Amino acid sequence: MGDDQRPSHNPGDGWVSCRCGHQHWGLHGAAGLFVIRRREEHIDVLLQHRAAWSHQGGTWGVPGGAVATGETPLQGALREAREEAGVIQGDVQVIGGLVLDHTDWRYSTFLAVVRPGRDIAAVATDAESQEMRWTPLARVASLPLLPAFAEQLPLYRAALRRALGRSLLPR
Repeated sequence: MGDDQRPSHNPGDGWVSCRCGHQHWGLHGAAGLFVIRRREEHIDVLLQHRAAWSHQGGTWGVPGGAVATGETPLQGALREAREEAGVIQGDVQVIGGLVLDHTDWRYSTFLAVVRPGRDIAAVATDAESQEMRWTPLARVASLPLLPAFAEQLPLYRAALRRALGRSLLPR
């Protein structure tokens, strides 16, 4: 399947021509879930290796996608994380969020931490992912990232510092 032929299966799926000159996925915007877990001295991030057929396939990012008709961005992010990575809402606590606002389209990223005593396996649960992987936060930038995710990564790290405390995150 070509890079511009993602299958439509949710209300809200479709491309938006943005004033920024790009096309973005999600008629009502899009949203993703930046899931972290604490492991002794470091923090891991649950990353999605995007399927080769998908838009910007082969890159890494967080589970996410189009916000469906009638959903809030948070509902969309949680649904996408469940569909793509099997993340159960009760296993995570949302601790913050960021919005990339293009006026006529927006991407909302919600920061979530795995609750104590819970575990989330890194398993791709639909065809939009080649794999899911827990990756140390300090190594995320070394992967071939989805360009928009790479641009926003410093903002996510700063938001995590604010939410969790500076001492918990490497610089």
